[in-house]
Amino acid sequence: MARCEKLLLKAQSSPNNFRFTDLCKLAECFGWKFKRQDRTSHRIYVNERLTPEQGRRMNFQDYKGKAMPYQVKQLLTGIENLTGE
Repeated sequence: MARCEKLLLKAQSSPNNFRFTDLCKLAECFGWKFKRQDRTSHRIYVNERLTPEQGRRMNFQDYKGKAMPYQVKQLLTGIENLTGE
């Protein structure tokens, strides 16, 4: 099983216990590109294949090495919109 698939399954099964670095890797697996991080803890990713309503722009925040659960769920929704599943 590919790394991206493993990360996706882990995010789906445990969004409350997902590492921040894994969230960034998962976003990049599905086409989100790192845009910026200007003097803040938030990292901005953009996927040009989606509309703003579908989750084109993702904002991730590192909290003690973990991803915020609502941000994991937002990315999962964006992936669903992208893949049509």
